[in-house]
Amino acid sequence: MKKKHVSVMLIWVIVLALVLPMMESNKVSAASITILEPQTGWHANQFVTVRASVSGSDVTQVEVYYATGSSSYPPTPVAVQQAITGRNDYFFSIDLGSYANTTSGKLRVVAKNASNQSVATAEVTQLKKTNLSTSLGSLKDGAVVLKSGSTTTGTRFVLWSKHATKAQVWIYGNSDTGTDAPVKVMELIKQNGTVNEGAYWVADVMNDGSTVYGQGLHYGVRVWGPNWPYNSQWRPGTGYGFVQDVDSAGNRYNPNKLLLDPYAKAMSKDPDWSNDIFKTGSANRNRDSAGMMGKGIVYDPSTYNWGSDQPLQTPMKDSIIYETHVRGFTQHASSGVANKGTYKGVTQKVGHLNDLGITAVEFLPVHETINGYNDRNPNNNDWDNYWGYSTVSFFAPDRRYSSDQSATGPINEFKDMVKTLHANGKEVILDVVYNHTAEGKTGANNNEALLLSFKGIDNQVYYSLTADRQNYMDNTCCGNFNVAHPKVTQFVIDSLKYWAEEMHVDGFRYDLASVLGNTIQHGGFHYSKQASLLNRIYQELPNSKHIAEPWAIGGNSYQPGNFPGSIDAGQNAWSEWNDKFRDTMRRLVRGDDGQVPDLATRVAGSSDLFGDDGRRPYSSVNKITAHDGFTLNDLVSYNVKNNNQAYPYGPSDGGTDNNISWDTGGNETLRRQQIRNFGTHLMLSAGTPMLLGGDEMRRTQLGNNNAYNLDTVASWYDWNLMSSNQRTYQFFKGIIQLRKDHPAFRRGSFYTGTDHNSDGISDIQWHGVNYRSPDWTTGSRTLAWRIDGAKAETGASVNDNDFYIAANHYWGALTFQLPPNHPGKKWYRVIDTASWAENAATISNNVDQPGQEDQMTDGTWTNTWATSFAGNSSYQYLVNPRSMVVFIEK
Repeated sequence: MKKKHVSVMLIWVIVLALVLPMMESNKVSAASITILEPQTGWHANQFVTVRASVSGSDVTQVEVYYATGSSSYPPTPVAVQQAITGRNDYFFSIDLGSYANTTSGKLRVVAKNASNQSVATAEVTQLKKTNLSTSLGSLKDGAVVLKSGSTTTGTRFVLWSKHATKAQVWIYGNSDTGTDAPVKVMELIKQNGTVNEGAYWVADVMNDGSTVYGQGLHYGVRVWGPNWPYNSQWRPGTGYGFVQDVDSAGNRYNPNKLLLDPYAKAMSKDPDWSNDIFKTGSANRNRDSAGMMGKGIVYDPSTYNWGSDQPLQTPMKDSIIYETHVRGFTQHASSGVANKGTYKGVTQKVGHLNDLGITAVEFLPVHETINGYNDRNPNNNDWDNYWGYSTVSFFAPDRRYSSDQSATGPINEFKDMVKTLHANGKEVILDVVYNHTAEGKTGANNNEALLLSFKGIDNQVYYSLTADRQNYMDNTCCGNFNVAHPKVTQFVIDSLKYWAEEMHVDGFRYDLASVLGNTIQHGGFHYSKQASLLNRIYQELPNSKHIAEPWAIGGNSYQPGNFPGSIDAGQNAWSEWNDKFRDTMRRLVRGDDGQVPDLATRVAGSSDLFGDDGRRPYSSVNKITAHDGFTLNDLVSYNVKNNNQAYPYGPSDGGTDNNISWDTGGNETLRRQQIRNFGTHLMLSAGTPMLLGGDEMRRTQLGNNNAYNLDTVASWYDWNLMSSNQRTYQFFKGIIQLRKDHPAFRRGSFYTGTDHNSDGISDIQWHGVNYRSPDWTTGSRTLAWRIDGAKAETGASVNDNDFYIAANHYWGALTFQLPPNHPGKKWYRVIDTASWAENAATISNNVDQPGQEDQMTDGTWTNTWATSFAGNSSYQYLVNPRSMVVFIEK
């Protein structure tokens, strides 16, 4: 029995010895490899990217071997990655630069177990490897479609980064499905030379068989640098290679964050900035943002036909600007257009702009911003961004404003809008935000930052950093764009030229423009009129309008009247928003004392700001209201802001407490009259008038003066107001036409107080209630002035009428003495803003049409040289309390 038992045991040992290897073999056979990239016949450059899905519980590492033609694979792999528990994805970036170019490259992927045994293999052949030159010339940032004749052969991707150590372009096909996985990854090859500091990285992605890489291709970039150098074990969503979130030089590279190409011409979707996946810092640095990040989209500009369209180049002195918002203009249900809230919707409402008579539409930002989630919660405005002053892409038109949601649809629809506006005589001016970006500053600590594009490409170049390079200089509330760096200067110029030349835009209004004059890259802020960017803008885009918001926050950033250019020297020059005009007119119309001397300065074109450096009256962009602040209706309806009201009219943080407003004591009739007073000062003063869109119909935000976050009825135009406020609308329409009809109001040079045609009347003549007796004292609230319309005085090509304007901002009626007429002429009333003239038999809607004005004087007083009043009673006019009257001599 004992011997038999031993024999049985030996048999079992032998059986197990035979069966276990077979079981192990069966276990190994369950391992598998799918090579996702490259595929047979694909192109590569010095690097080949290998992405593989490898299954098998005993797989401990994966190796890649490379060979060419019929050659055997060498015994040593070109790359090795260790397995990560719970993951089947493997990612290799393999340097093949030392290998010869070939069309017969091949690679084998081998999975091995802990015993270094091969448990699965897969192979790809016929790889086309072509080393890209490292000294390419004539490079152009961004994605450029490559062609042979008219046939697309691929796309060249060019990225600029001075401090990167490795970069790749990730291709996602012709749509953005929200997946993390690309269809192809190409290494960006760093270029040598001194052009742009030798910081260009290039990849030519050539067509792979029937797969065309051209217009519509979606892509992003990943970049490594000193704070996160490349590690061969890295794959998306891992921390291999990480050193620190931000190093002492200010680098913030993180390859787990897919980045938007700064030069992308279209963007697939907005990133959701309420999602922490885009952040660095310990909690988020290893999260892959690719699926959530908007992709850049390749665009071929040759596919659009502009026909004969060109920018209009309307002279600034002849311009009447209408500030509006693409979405807000037509989004309200009352707009009556088919494509509400879109570029196309603007074209469907162009009849209103034609009827009103404005010459230029200034759109709040249309560069791609983060607003795609504004509709996420219909009951609040958490995270909402309506105005759009948080730019993600400075080349891409905002997709939210396009009814065409195809890959390049927003570009074509924007161009269609420009073409339509041009055909209707309307220039297009864009509000642009080059002082900061949507990436903002740091978060809870200096390690936490939002990486969407610039920060992950070259943080210390694109942003102005604090002296320790750990945070951001801030004159914008959002961190300063580093415009003092030559590359950032060039980036802004490139963006502007693209919109002017390719998108046919006529001009630009620059948000917080004094930041563009900063001359200190890091550790400070100093505005200089000589700053490179400010001067390059007007010199290199001489046919475009350039309008500065000449202030920012802190430092020496308040710079009205101090932007460069000299029209007297035959140059283009900057124009500027004139806050002194706004504040003086608000105080004056409200009834404040001490405003009359400054009223004269503002009426005459603000020579104190623009007359000392060779600029002209039209360099002053005059405004009473703008998007940031009260609407004109609210200016005469509220004493203080009302920003904390319930949704949808609030809540909104911020907003000035110094509105210089008056609610007129609730007197609705007086409110209409005050609106007309503001309109008269705006349209008949020397300078370029800007009307806030909707003011012509008394649009209201119910006292909210900072509705930046209200993509709601609070900001959308309620077109029902057109019928309920028709008198106000007709007044604005009439006074705009008066300005357009008469060059006397559109001066090309400053008044000098000189009589140039020897008629006894200077180009502008000041009066009070008494002839030639203006009251400049603190208690005065009245002023009158005569404008000589002779071409010798105005500089126009034709003679114009003389005008006499009487402004009574006192709360009592006052009789004004009218000046003498030229022989054979008389004074006719064209405007009276008083309430009696709203629907009078002799004047309708407070303004008479040409040829229908009422005669006021009998023409008997013709001594234009007179120094004292010698007219009869017809040369006196009772100007009602808080009202203005305009007379034309003919």
